[in-house]
Amino acid sequence: MKHRGRHRRRRRGAALRAVLAGTALALTAAATLISASQAGVTEDPGALKPLTSPADTGRLRLQEHMAPARALDRLAGAMGRPVGVDTVLQSADRSLRAAADCSADDRASLPVDPAAARAYCWDPADTAADAWRPASVTASGDADGDVPGTHRVVLAGWTHSTTTGRPGERGLARVAFVDADDPAHLDYRWVLLVVPVDGGRDYRGLASGVSGMVRYRDKLLVTTTAGSADALYVYDLDRIQRTTVDAPAIGRVPGGWSADGYGFVLPAVGSYRFTSGRCAPSGPPCPGALAVDRGTASGSLVAAEWTAPGEDRRARLWRYAFSTDPARPGPLATDAAGRADAVEAYGTRASGIRGVLSYRRAGADRPSWYVGRLPDAGGGHGGLWRQNTADARAVHCGADASDRCWAREAGSLSYREETGEVWSLSDRMLFTLPLADLDRSLD
Repeated sequence: MKHRGRHRRRRRGAALRAVLAGTALALTAAATLISASQAGVTEDPGALKPLTSPADTGRLRLQEHMAPARALDRLAGAMGRPVGVDTVLQSADRSLRAAADCSADDRASLPVDPAAARAYCWDPADTAADAWRPASVTASGDADGDVPGTHRVVLAGWTHSTTTGRPGERGLARVAFVDADDPAHLDYRWVLLVVPVDGGRDYRGLASGVSGMVRYRDKLLVTTTAGSADALYVYDLDRIQRTTVDAPAIGRVPGGWSADGYGFVLPAVGSYRFTSGRCAPSGPPCPGALAVDRGTASGSLVAAEWTAPGEDRRARLWRYAFSTDPARPGPLATDAAGRADAVEAYGTRASGIRGVLSYRRAGADRPSWYVGRLPDAGGGHGGLWRQNTADARAVHCGADASDRCWAREAGSLSYREETGEVWSLSDRMLFTLPLADLDRSLD
């Protein structure tokens, strides 16, 4: 009751804050438009090319590896009864600030066109240094609808640099569990991603970037970096564990369990590997951005290949079907041998893809693929394109019609069908805007 009362108090004055935030976003967009217009136009990635040959689609096949239940139960038995998302949110200890209260540099990272409808900057303690950077986001709409009685939640994945900051944190991944019940005030709590080892007797930190992350029902799927044999890790959001010792170590320590100061850890319950080996230009792709497309029959996971900005080869976009079998622990549809095949795949000349969505617009005879891209050179704002098998369109802005109108160092995209909102993030801010605004700018 105390938590709900706090939210009611925070709603007071929300209308005034919304007006101030809208004014700040509009002014920021106008100022950024000047600098964005000075950048060149990125090469048109063209129409999508369907990939149908066995040589192409075979490289996308995944093998499912789910952790033994006894190992997960052993870890839970030693650490204590697992908790869920609501428990984490009820202990939120940090707050996001509305755009009007953010710095000019924070707001300058937002999209130029279309402008964000709402935007938030993180607690200064999390952005004071560049060691941790946000990269992925998944809204509760990805979870196949909100469960009545629970919070509206946004999950944001952050990756630690491999070269800066404290050595114990380097290369790890964490997730901000954001309570988005009150749009005027968002609270969050950190959870460290870990992987059980030694049959569930211990765990280690997930040493990987999280450029892609989606929530589907009670599962969270995250991408892994090129150095990992696994393409995706699977997490169960009902298996969050509390730590009991505040120590710099990660895992079992004298007297209990530690996570380098984090109060919660989320242990992996499985993973997927490409059957044809680790990612390579002539082999399986390096997974980058992920998203959920709920417009297909059973819902599907869409993915984009990571290639460096300006790289002269086709990246791949593809999708897997989600399982409809309630008795299966794995989220993807597989055959009797636990193999998941792509049900659709395309090639695109877009490079540096950091965000992807697939959505069938009203009246369209084919889905559109939205891709958010990093600029080919010079850093700064990227571009957002909508592609299908017929053509490609971009948002253009500035006097020279540059396509560098999207967010600075933009991360993944997450579409919430119930509200028509797209969630994304820049290197400094979390933001949302209507998908209809994107389409108006593209049209």
